[in-house]
Amino acid sequence: MWLWILASSATAYALKLAGYLLPRKLLDKPTVQHVAAALTVGLLASLTVANTVVSGQALVLDSRLLALGAAAVALWRKLPFIVVVIIGAAAAALGRLAGLP
Repeated sequence: MWLWILASSATAYALKLAGYLLPRKLLDKPTVQHVAAALTVGLLASLTVANTVVSGQALVLDSRLLALGAAAVALWRKLPFIVVVIIGAAAAALGRLAGLP
């Protein structure tokens, strides 16, 4: 187990170091910037969904999914972030009040 942790840490460090060693003109290309932005959004979205519908090793559909949906609608409506958080929390609370786990 520790071997895998150390190997992944060394790999992450090497990748970060490689990023500093790349020439600036390569990083300034629009394609590279677009790919970097898309990867960031994709990774964040997958982390959010995984934390919403997974509990341990099982899929769970509960009030967190309702909260995520309500927050997504609020973001789509371009509401301020604090309002999005409040709407998501309120949706989760209402879901739990209605008997969802």
